[in-house]
Amino acid sequence: MHLKIKTFVLFAVVLCSFATAQTNDTLKLNSVDSTHFAGDDLFYITFHNDSLFTVGAYLGPYSPAERAQNISERLRELAHESRITADSFKITDEHNYSIILYGDFPLMSISDADAELLNETRQKLALQYFSIIKEAFGETIEQHTLRYVITRIIYTLLALTGLVLIFILLNRLFKWTDKKLLEYEKGLKRKRKSLFRYLAPRGPDYFFLFLSRIVKIALIVVILFFYIPFIFSFLPWTKELVSHFYLIISEPLLLIWKNLVDYVMNHLLFIVIIFFIARYVLQIIAFVAKEIEDEKLKIKGFHREWAKPTFNIVKILVYAFTLVFIFPHLPGSDSPAFKGVSIFLGVLFSLGSTSAIANIVAGIVITYMRPFQIGDRVKIGETVGDVIEKNLLVTRVKTVKNEDITIPNATIINTHLWNYSKNASNLGIILHPTVTIGYDVPSETVVNLLLAAAKNTKNLTREFKPFVLHKGLNDFYVEYELNVYTKQPGKMAHFYSELHKNILAEFNNAKVEILSPHYSSYRDGNASTIPGEEQPAKNPVNDIVNKITGQA
Repeated sequence: MHLKIKTFVLFAVVLCSFATAQTNDTLKLNSVDSTHFAGDDLFYITFHNDSLFTVGAYLGPYSPAERAQNISERLRELAHESRITADSFKITDEHNYSIILYGDFPLMSISDADAELLNETRQKLALQYFSIIKEAFGETIEQHTLRYVITRIIYTLLALTGLVLIFILLNRLFKWTDKKLLEYEKGLKRKRKSLFRYLAPRGPDYFFLFLSRIVKIALIVVILFFYIPFIFSFLPWTKELVSHFYLIISEPLLLIWKNLVDYVMNHLLFIVIIFFIARYVLQIIAFVAKEIEDEKLKIKGFHREWAKPTFNIVKILVYAFTLVFIFPHLPGSDSPAFKGVSIFLGVLFSLGSTSAIANIVAGIVITYMRPFQIGDRVKIGETVGDVIEKNLLVTRVKTVKNEDITIPNATIINTHLWNYSKNASNLGIILHPTVTIGYDVPSETVVNLLLAAAKNTKNLTREFKPFVLHKGLNDFYVEYELNVYTKQPGKMAHFYSELHKNILAEFNNAKVEILSPHYSSYRDGNASTIPGEEQPAKNPVNDIVNKITGQA
């Protein structure tokens, strides 16, 4: 049912389009001089695209060409009458010329000069012209009869019914075909998925149905192309459309073909040349960048890690210049609409990509500043982790907790950045845990305990000796800082944990209390902070006796 509705709608649209085109074509024909030069100063009288006879003599102030045009226009004007009868044509003779009339409407005059030009008598020539005109109007007279109109309408309806039947049969044929194709598609197991299957609007499972629909539409267009002129050939008011049907279709197609050939010859060739030049330049640059990245080619002052980002920047510039050179050769590039859309898109891109451009600029700056590389252990703001990816927009860091954090490049430019891996391979990185010990513990004892803890920590770098700094002399404790070296910045968290564990063990074994900055205690018999220390149980009576006797 939907196909029938679509068919009738399509037919109505095509009919209205061709009718409009025919009306415009008729107006053009009526506005153009219809006389045709026949040679020897003779001009044809034309009617229904047929030449009837010629005139070659002057009649008063009218030239032969003007006479031929006026007579042809009068014949066409008479053909538009709703009712024409053969008995209304007649000839009247005046002084030196004869007049052919339809009722009281004069069609043409024949003078003695016309007869002398053709070596005929005026009366005989007038009868000849009268017979030709009457015969030419014979078909027109028949077309104005009710029987002729009804017959032609029946023929047209039968032809239209045939078109509907063709579409019904075509629809049933493709329903059966689509059912078979759908069964084949579902039962088909493909080892390799084809990219073309995803061109179907309903997904890859309906690719064959999509192709079937394209074939169906193509067949409908072909049928309409050959069948519509057949339908229009029956009715008299659309009969002339048949002769102009293919002209109406061919003119735009020829114009498109002409413009296409002109575009290919004058513009597409330049686009192809520019494209291949840009592609060749990019291949050369890509080869040089690969050589620099593999350290097969060395340029003084140019680091190997700059090769790939520099190639990406140059590639963008090459693409930009390529588009600039190609743009004037694009179809419609000089039209105001095309320029307006280009300006609108440019403004839209500029307003919507401010932060993106800032990140891109920051990414370029970071690339050439080289503050870190892929795999470096860094601290950016409050984030500590290994760099796993960097591009022109963002930098990705994996933390020690396996968290994947994405940081915009503009943020990196505007904050402090610590790179723990930069000098680790040569100088090593210093780990520096701190402890706070009371003033009652000798400084030498604390230093020896801290160095012992460093010595017991495995996998630290022994190339550089650890050392202890006295960081501060506070009100209640002394702050010591142990400094040890490692060339494995990726294991910083593990080494800190091992150092803290060993420091705690060494101080506990030496019966030395570690006083944190917020630890305080009254020495009135409270338990010691050292694990394993046993204290006597409290006795309230003893406390009272001690206070009385003054013993502590």
